[in-house]
Amino acid sequence: MQMILVVEDKESMAQMLRETLEAEGYSIVIARDGQEGARQIRENRFDLVLTDLKLPKKDGIEVLKASKTESPLTPVIVMTAFGTIETAVAAMKEGAFDFITKPFDTDHLLLLMDRALETQRVLTENILLKDELSLKLGKPKIIGKSDRIHEVAQKVQKVAPGKTTVLLLGESGTGKELFARAVHNLSQRRAYPFVPINCAAIPRELLESELFGHEKGSFTGADARKLGKFELGDKGTIFLDEIAEMDLALQAKLLRVLQEGEVERVGGVKSVKIDVRIIAASNRDIEKAVEEKLFREDLFYRLNVFPIVIPPLRERKDDIPLLVDYFVETYCQELKSGKKTVAPDALELMISYPWKGNVRELENCIERAVILCDGDTITRDDVVLNSQMMLEGSLSTLPMDGPLEDSVRAAVRIAETQRISKALKETKGNKSRAAELLQVSYKTLLTKIKDYRLEP
Repeated sequence: MQMILVVEDKESMAQMLRETLEAEGYSIVIARDGQEGARQIRENRFDLVLTDLKLPKKDGIEVLKASKTESPLTPVIVMTAFGTIETAVAAMKEGAFDFITKPFDTDHLLLLMDRALETQRVLTENILLKDELSLKLGKPKIIGKSDRIHEVAQKVQKVAPGKTTVLLLGESGTGKELFARAVHNLSQRRAYPFVPINCAAIPRELLESELFGHEKGSFTGADARKLGKFELGDKGTIFLDEIAEMDLALQAKLLRVLQEGEVERVGGVKSVKIDVRIIAASNRDIEKAVEEKLFREDLFYRLNVFPIVIPPLRERKDDIPLLVDYFVETYCQELKSGKKTVAPDALELMISYPWKGNVRELENCIERAVILCDGDTITRDDVVLNSQMMLEGSLSTLPMDGPLEDSVRAAVRIAETQRISKALKETKGNKSRAAELLQVSYKTLLTKIKDYRLEP
């Protein structure tokens, strides 16, 4: 519910505005003079201020200035009696969103308020988007059919509707921000901002200002008040990625935000009430960091209300074909390269690869393959992988469930593939010499090369 401050000294007008606006679903606070209005602005957070110009103790211009000082993005609509238009114009110069002349039609006022609130929303989003220019538009939806990803999706759906703090854990590149956005989009906060903050990407000395804002003159270069991401994201969701990289001193301030629901700007002397949902994420073992005194235990328990572990790609191999198809289609469109398909042996190569960089690495691989592919079929030659990682990481992909025979068969395949590949490389592709080196018959070597698709 959006909160509106009405500053009006005439009781009949104040009551009419209360009844009208409450009937439209707004929460209303009435101030009967300018001094009370300025105090309310200092102590509370409003979505819009509606003030008369002529008021006891302090006039509407002073109320306007108080609002612009405390919350620069909050729109102010000035009500003025006929004959004081010049004063209303002066109010516009001071930053009022608009003015309306008494007596006025309530439908006109409601239309004006709708415009003001929409303008505020767009301004807030524009400020936030400036910090997201490095992010690609149209990030992929959650793709997968594996049991592991289905389990995660179920947890997201269960936790999304409330305000519960969520902690996303998983290796780098598994898509933690994607799941954080899913929680936000499935929640009642979806109409409000989703604010992603990478705690590892912002210098520690700047992160506090980035999160909580700062007052003018609070440090060298602070030539104006700046609202932090928590204030800009009010009523929305704050996503704190790489939370384990946050400085211990700043962790204490974040803990206060979680406990009290308020922030204090750098250099400020008063707290600002905010209403945000926190989703945190880390690719590190936070419990180990707590043991090593690198992360506050009390903050960890505040964040770890509803943990969700995002599985690495090597543990959800059933999803690789779906992801490959998605990324191929995406980059064919983006690069305007025409429709392409993936050859079966190329897909099998990608399924067997350990993907230490997870979905992000797979996406980069597909983008590279689409660029390298000259025809309409992506082949093994177009799939550029880290050969050293293939040698070192293949054993990590062995099946750890099911019959021992399956694990042994997979291990033999991995060992033979690596050994034959090494022999072919040493003999520069001479199969006869490679067979002698491996002490197998030429026919046996040809059969295994075919079975393991090791032809260049």
